[in-house]
Amino acid sequence: MEVLAYSYRGDFKDLIYTGHVAVVDHTGKLLYSAGDPDKVAFARSSAKPMQAMCAFEAGVVDAYGLSEDEISLLCASHNGEVMHTEGVRSILGKAGMDESVLQCGEHAPLYEPAAKALEEAGLPFSEIHCNCSGKHSGMLITAKHLGEDLSTYYTREHNVQKRITAMIGDLCDVAPESIVLGTDGCGVPVHALPLRNFAMGIARLAKPECLEGPRADYARRITAAMRKYPLMMSGTGRIDAALMEHLNVYAKSGADGYYIVGLMDQGIGIAVKIDDGNGDVRNMVVVEVLRQLGIINDSNIEHFQPWVKKEVRNHKKELVGYTLVDFQLHKAE
Repeated sequence: MEVLAYSYRGDFKDLIYTGHVAVVDHTGKLLYSAGDPDKVAFARSSAKPMQAMCAFEAGVVDAYGLSEDEISLLCASHNGEVMHTEGVRSILGKAGMDESVLQCGEHAPLYEPAAKALEEAGLPFSEIHCNCSGKHSGMLITAKHLGEDLSTYYTREHNVQKRITAMIGDLCDVAPESIVLGTDGCGVPVHALPLRNFAMGIARLAKPECLEGPRADYARRITAAMRKYPLMMSGTGRIDAALMEHLNVYAKSGADGYYIVGLMDQGIGIAVKIDDGNGDVRNMVVVEVLRQLGIINDSNIEHFQPWVKKEVRNHKKELVGYTLVDFQLHKAE
């Protein structure tokens, strides 16, 4: 395992964070790495753009007239802000459904002001506030359009989920049966495969002309929607939005230390996994990878300062340490 970052308490290296990075082109060629680029890990929510490809392939995006901001929401791990909940209601409504059909589980909005607004209004949070409700709405309208059972759409035995696994296998050049399946936080199957392969799939979406047939158009529309409406697929204060607002990339966070970035038009994909799942360290590593690749530089680094260095403070809010990245990408031979 390779150390990617340290947390200091004072001047003492208190904690270490190991992880893995794969930078791959659309042909599968490894360009740069850190740690083990073949590390098998659950892609978690970083798979959502690939999952959205299935909604296009089933014809539901155009059948129900989804707008670009709603396409972005299909790929979201959203904050639960009003724009997100209203967007999910709109998507479901276009297929004649409401939020009662969602089976993604409940949690308070990730955006603290949104959670506080519900509390002050005396309103409960529900499944529509779940950060994965946009993805689930896409699965539901697909099942509805194809006449499939709505009550079991989230199970791995359902055709919606089988098509997603097959899509990920096709894009990432792995046999679907070799993909390790688990259960994600929102109840749907989650997919584990080597970082190198997943990064190649991300690269292909970033260079859609390398895809065959209508999938090229689907990829182009998905990444364009994410980049045009980055707040819809993430939310206020999120690194995903910052990267897409200021760089020519598409980006998607995943839980437990996973992250992907596609360099638009270059056909290069990046997959990052932090071993202990630390999200703050993951974000700092992503920024550092992009800096070492020259995508982030002196002209734009100001937009990413929240993810360059993390302060460690005690209960009295006193500064007692900090977390910093400390690694160098290895160029593939």
